[in-house]
Amino acid sequence: MTATSGIPATMRAAVLHGPGKLSLEERPVPDPGPGEVLVRVEAVGTCGSDVHYYRHGRIGDFVVREPLVLGHEAAGTVVACGPGTDTRRIGRRVSIEPGTPCGSCGECRPGRYNLCPDMSFLATPPVDGAFCEYLAVHQDFAHEVPDSLTLEEAALLEPLSVAVWACRKAHVAPGDRVLITGAGPIGLVAAQTARAFGAREVMVTDVLPHRLALARATGVTALDVSATPLSEVGYTPTVLLECSGVAAVSGEAIRTVGRAGRVVLVGMGGDEIPLPLSRVQNYELELTGTFRYAHTWPTATALVASGAVRLDSLVSHGYGLAEAESALTVATHDATAVKAVIYPQR
Repeated sequence: MTATSGIPATMRAAVLHGPGKLSLEERPVPDPGPGEVLVRVEAVGTCGSDVHYYRHGRIGDFVVREPLVLGHEAAGTVVACGPGTDTRRIGRRVSIEPGTPCGSCGECRPGRYNLCPDMSFLATPPVDGAFCEYLAVHQDFAHEVPDSLTLEEAALLEPLSVAVWACRKAHVAPGDRVLITGAGPIGLVAAQTARAFGAREVMVTDVLPHRLALARATGVTALDVSATPLSEVGYTPTVLLECSGVAAVSGEAIRTVGRAGRVVLVGMGGDEIPLPLSRVQNYELELTGTFRYAHTWPTATALVASGAVRLDSLVSHGYGLAEAESALTVATHDATAVKAVIYPQR
């Protein structure tokens, strides 16, 4: 291993032992293996999946059966290189793509590596995540970022990648009218991404005033559906990006999509939604889901570096690693919470 000086033998990690049971522990700093780099983790966004694991100890079939480190929206600095890795990367700032596929299966070979059945994904049991001070990752998934990006922006390239992938799946193009249901972090960055892809109109719906205000601040139309139902607005999108994960919202939104429109289900909620089949058939709607992303980091990085997408407004709270539990629970008592960021070096 080639490394900078000053790397300690142990590090702190926030470890989940079961629903509502998080503890700060000392663990060995990992040695980067062949093709890996060691990253000093400096910013980690908290995701809804982290909160769900903390509260329930599982997401669907993914169950926390042994201690697990959460966190998959991470950025930091390369401090060591494993065998076969370019040592010139030491000192470079990177955004971590949290999934490492096998690279050789029937999904990876055509480039659909997000669908790899053997994917190793940070903070998805049994793989530990990034709520820790150091992390070893494959060199191909430690994406260097320009100095113009803050560490917070570098970390949030992960949720931005979800939005980039959704817009690609929807084939968002100049002239499109886009409806985005749900003004959470993904919906907010999806609105900006759709505009950057050329959409002429973008409408975002939600019921929380502060999130609608954030949407309006990006220059898109925001609709409070608790006051005005979507069906009464008369907005007919060519593209629907469903980011709320609420079944009833999905069904209502699909009914507004125009002929030959595209529907992409992004938000994760229940296992089933009410599908207005006559609308889908009579209007020849294209409907698909999304699962994570593939080949999105260069585009996401360029969108932020150019100013086409702003990520700084998403960060509502910041915490040190010892305060990880507060980061995971802030939304339960602060209605203005959007994205809490953990700084593991604090």
